[in-house]
Amino acid sequence: MTAQMTTSATSDDSAGLWTLAWRRLRSDRLAMVALAIVLAFLLLMLASASGLVAADWSREVGVNYAPPGFLGNHADAIDSTPLRDTPEEADNQPGVNPLDPLAADLAALREERNSTSTSSSPPLSSSIVDPLAEELREIHAAAGNNAATTTLERRATLPFGADKWGRDIVQKTIKGSGTSIFVGLVAALVATVLGTLLGALAGYFGKWIDDLLNWFYSIFTSIPYLLLILAIAAVVPRDKGLLSIVLILGLTGWTGVFRLVRAEYMKHKSREYVQAADAIGASDMRKMFIHIFPNVSHVALVQLSILVVGFIKSEVILSFLGFGVPVDAVSWGSMLNEAQNELILGKWWQLVAASSAMALLVTAFSLFTDALRDALDPKLK
Repeated sequence: MTAQMTTSATSDDSAGLWTLAWRRLRSDRLAMVALAIVLAFLLLMLASASGLVAADWSREVGVNYAPPGFLGNHADAIDSTPLRDTPEEADNQPGVNPLDPLAADLAALREERNSTSTSSSPPLSSSIVDPLAEELREIHAAAGNNAATTTLERRATLPFGADKWGRDIVQKTIKGSGTSIFVGLVAALVATVLGTLLGALAGYFGKWIDDLLNWFYSIFTSIPYLLLILAIAAVVPRDKGLLSIVLILGLTGWTGVFRLVRAEYMKHKSREYVQAADAIGASDMRKMFIHIFPNVSHVALVQLSILVVGFIKSEVILSFLGFGVPVDAVSWGSMLNEAQNELILGKWWQLVAASSAMALLVTAFSLFTDALRDALDPKLK
């Protein structure tokens, strides 16, 4: 019995930092639940990117503002058929404004429409040649062929409703989660790599390199972060799609990683193991990234997790303000941008779907980050 306890104590003492951290993390049930939620969202992102789920998120499968299925079919779900003026409505047009320079032309067009609605004669504008007539005929013919083969009846209700175009909110939320998580992960990776590299250079070499990099750090931190990314997003061309957002967030969010990694390198460069590596002729790059970096990598990992949460929220803010994802893409921020107008009409389901998904992921990621930071703390036993 004593031998087993001695063996167990010896194995605990000889275990590395990552092994001890994983043991502490596994003992935290809340952290494990948060990790499971984060992994589920990551799998959902991969499935969405590969087209396994939400591949046809932009397809109009329901009527406009179709309510969720658990609310039933409501009469205020609007059909997408465009409204046309009837002859009776045409007679009830508002009075002519005498100051309107187009009043005479509008009156002639109304008379022409009224005359063509009661007779089968061609309109007066038959002499006008439409330069796009041929292209429009081809488009209409192709649309007719597609409609003949793929007739889709719009549904009155959907599992969690539809937006103003009749697109499924569930598939839209899944696709938007993939976009937001991708931007957060890649931008956090860019910021962590950049901050770690600059922090290692400043902390290890010091002198004028440290002064120069600290000058850049002071410039970036002197401007409020939200104003900084909004100012850069306003001038950066958006034709690169998600790459523009990734670069905006990644190249402005490295300051926190830089500060912590610089402090760790300043502390570790005078340790005995670094002096031993210097005595055997190791180069500066080898001492920085082979000897010192493994001992400070937990700091970079924790900062990476924190930046993912921050960048997801930053992407949502940018897309909500119109500086985020392109118009042909969807994210949680663009969904919230659309939902603000829908909420005025009483259509709340898109707002609830996007905000609930974002709140769940951000909360789970924050809980996991806190647990990971505690697990990697070498002061804890």
